[in-house]
Amino acid sequence: MAPSIFLTGGTGYIGGSVLAALVKQHPEYDITVLLRNVPDTFTSQYPNVKIVRGDFDDTTLIADTASKADIVIHNGNSKHEPSIRAHIDGLLRNGTPSSPRFLIRLGGTGAIADWADPSYYGEKNPRVWNDIHDIEQLTSLPDTALHRNIEKIVQKAAVDHGDRLKCAIICSCGVYGPGKGPGRAQSQLVPLFCDEIINNTKRAFYTQSGGNTRSWVHIDDLVAVYIKLVEAAAAGGGNADWGLHGYYFTATQEVSQLDFATAIGRILKKHGVIEYEEPVQLPLDDIWKTAQKSKWRYTGIYAFACNTRTVSERARKVLGYEPKAPSLLDCLEEDVLAAVRREA
Repeated sequence: MAPSIFLTGGTGYIGGSVLAALVKQHPEYDITVLLRNVPDTFTSQYPNVKIVRGDFDDTTLIADTASKADIVIHNGNSKHEPSIRAHIDGLLRNGTPSSPRFLIRLGGTGAIADWADPSYYGEKNPRVWNDIHDIEQLTSLPDTALHRNIEKIVQKAAVDHGDRLKCAIICSCGVYGPGKGPGRAQSQLVPLFCDEIINNTKRAFYTQSGGNTRSWVHIDDLVAVYIKLVEAAAAGGGNADWGLHGYYFTATQEVSQLDFATAIGRILKKHGVIEYEEPVQLPLDDIWKTAQKSKWRYTGIYAFACNTRTVSERARKVLGYEPKAPSLLDCLEEDVLAAVRREA
């Protein structure tokens, strides 16, 4: 019998791409999505996908819908505790040791980013996180770590109800490439950098040596991890790791801020968006003044000066994950031009 799946964030960049892949690769799956607003083309694009109208504050609706699902794929607001608790409550209503339910939650490598430690602002941090060898530290990060409030809820559910509820966190790094879903088509980091260049600095930029380094994954490779985890869940758990060890990095490469800025500066100059292609070195004080649209004061530091270095070993080992997409630098021009069009 085909599994029933409840997915949130279906019009977002990642969630929408996961939805598109699930529908294409597994038309037999019974899929329901939570949508606050339904895009005009959604029902014609996905005629067999059921829709429940609501948002993350509709916790009764979420719990009731999750209770009817075998698998929940929860994307979206990374700080919204009531919605993740509602998913867990719903899944536990019908999960049993002989027929457990599955929760796949999107996290992010902001959890291990060194934004709170100025020691490596603008410099390469030698610390590289591995989702197998560092699992004890990853599951006991300080409460100040990004996404930690949600991860603690998921991990507590995994410990308390592990016989009935199998949990996994996909801790993605920076994402690039065009989204495949019905809504948002771009990730955050490339558009954020382009916005800062076009509307503020007029030059690509870095700080200090520009050695701070970020892990990256193409949206298609990230979606491949999702699909493999969903397929494992549909098979009763498969060979996947769940519970406290169900923590999956997705990185396929890493790029320094200097190399990132150099490549984007070249592209923007080539297309007449800026006058000079060479990136400029900005003082740290100026980096603190970037990304002013964000309510979080560390956004500029996080995006342009800190490190998020990870190795995706678990997905390769237990899921047979084999990244196939082209590299960030090979895809960057398309992403940059899409961001420029958005700014126009």
